[in-house]
Amino acid sequence: MKPIALALACTLALSAIPAGAAPITVTDDQGQTLTLPAPAKRVISLAPHVTELIYAAGGGGQLIAADANSNYPAAAQALPRVGSFRGIDIERVLAAKPDLMIVWLHGPAEKQLAQLRALGIPMYYSEPKHLADIPASLRKLGTLLGSSAVAEQSARQFDTELAALRRQYAGKPRLRVFYQVWHKPLYTLSGQHIVNDAIELCGGQNIFAQLPLPAPVVSEESVIAANPQVMLAAGMKKQDDLQARWAGINAIAAVQYKQQYQIDSDILNRPTPRFLQGTRAVCRSLDAARAVYAKVKP
Repeated sequence: MKPIALALACTLALSAIPAGAAPITVTDDQGQTLTLPAPAKRVISLAPHVTELIYAAGGGGQLIAADANSNYPAAAQALPRVGSFRGIDIERVLAAKPDLMIVWLHGPAEKQLAQLRALGIPMYYSEPKHLADIPASLRKLGTLLGSSAVAEQSARQFDTELAALRRQYAGKPRLRVFYQVWHKPLYTLSGQHIVNDAIELCGGQNIFAQLPLPAPVVSEESVIAANPQVMLAAGMKKQDDLQARWAGINAIAAVQYKQQYQIDSDILNRPTPRFLQGTRAVCRSLDAARAVYAKVKP
C-alpha cells in the first residue's frame, strides 16, 4: 500500500468513534495537552517502559504493536514490531491504523515521530523522571485507555510500597554513590534522572547529582576526586565489567573495599512499577556497603 493510501486509511480509522462517546483530555510528560474523542482502542507503544506501563494500567488488550525492545510482560513479546530506538517503520505504523501512539522523547526516531504526528496520529509522550511520576503515569494511561479502575489499583499499590520503602530507609547513614551508565565514554546520571530518586531513597548521595544534564559525560579524574563509597551500574554486558573498569584505582573507597554492584537494567532503568524492584536492589547494595564500612570506617 502506498504511503498516501496508508495515511488515508489511518485517518479513516481515527474517525470511527462510537456515537455519544465523551472526549478525554490529559497532559503528557512534555507538557502537551492531548484530547481523544473516546478511550483509545488501537495503541502502539514505542518504548519498553511505555509497554510495561500500559499493561500495568490495564490497557494491554488495546496494544496492537510495540518497539523491538518491549519484552515485559511476557504477553508483550508476541506483539508485532514497528521500530526501535533507532528508527520507526512508518508504513507498518500506518498500516496498523492506530488511534494513539505512546512514545518516548529521545533518539534518532524523533523526526519520524514528527512525520506521524503531522499525519494526524494522536501522540502521548511518556518520560517519568521521578518516582512520583510513575503512579501519575499509570493514572493518565488508564484515562486514555479506558482502564482507570485497574490503573488506579496499580498506582495505589505502587504508592503503598514506595511509602513503606521510604519509612524503612529513612535516617540510614549516607553513602557517596557513583552510578555508571557506560564506560566509553564515561556516562553517569544526574539528579534529573529517576535513578537518582532510588539512590536518595536508599540513603545514598549521588556524587554527580548537581550536573545540569540528565546523563552527562564525566571524567575518571572527577570520579576519583569525589571518592564514592559505592559504585552502581545497570546494563553492563558482563557481571565483572564495572569492577574491570576501575580495577587497581584504590584511591576510590568503593574499589578499595569492593563495594561495586551491578543491577538488572530492566528493573532500574525503566520507570515502571518494577522500578521498585530496582530500588530495593539499590537499597540492598547500600546496606551491604554500610556493613563493610561500619567495620573499616573509611
